[in-house]
Order: sequence, then C-alpha cells, then structure tokens
Amino acid sequence: MTMTTAEADKILSANFAPWVLALGLTVEAVEDDRAVLRMPWSQELAREGGALSGQALMAAADTATVIAVSVARGAYGPMTTVQQSTSFQRAVIGSDVLIEAVVTKLGRRMAFADISMTDEGSGDIAARASTVYALLG
Repeated sequence: MTMTTAEADKILSANFAPWVLALGLTVEAVEDDRAVLRMPWSQELAREGGALSGQALMAAADTATVIAVSVARGAYGPMTTVQQSTSFQRAVIGSDVLIEAVVTKLGRRMAFADISMTDEGSGDIAARASTVYALLG
C-alpha cells in the first residue's frame, strides 16, 4: 500500500519533538523509496549574516529520513539515527528548502539514505547528507 502525503504528515506531527515541529516541515511528495519535505524560510532559523543555520538543515535531513524510511516500509516504526554526515555547499538566504530523502538500502534492522537539500529559489543544492538508521520495531 502506498502512503499518502497526508499520512506522512501525520507521522511527522505525531512522532517528533516540539522543536523539530517548529522547523515548519511539511511533506510535499512521497514515492516508494523517497520523501520530499519543505522547510519554509524563517528568520528564526537563520544565523548571523542571514543564512539558514546548518543545524536546521541537519535536523530537516534527519527528519526527512524518518519519513522516507516509513514510506519504504509502508508504515512508521521505531527507529533511531546511527550516523549522519552532512556537507554544506552554499548558503540559503530568504528561500524555502526542499529536502529529498531517498532510501538506498532497506534491510530488516538497518536503513541507509541519501538526502539532498535544495534552495527552492535558485534550484541549487545547498547541502547533501547521508544517514544510517537502526530499525527498532
């Protein structure tokens, strides 16, 4: 059964801490092994100089992975981050960010994903990440 964006949004609202929800993430699209989330521009997430903070981007990538893994599994289940590596390529200023998480391997106990974070205004990649998750249930 394919998960809908509304179902994925419910996973987001039901399973994340208030500070993650404060990022304003919404699920834009889901497919068999991927999810695209939107993080709206917010001055509250910017650092000195006006660029979106790296911490916000890393939290968005981590969150997008949970949604993508849930989509790939067909439902949400307990999981935890084992590893995340992020490379920042350009600053995002005044633009929403689209976060696409693609599950590259889904095992019984582990999941791996690649994430790209795109400045919606310019279409340029702002950051890339890779994650490894332990599947707990």
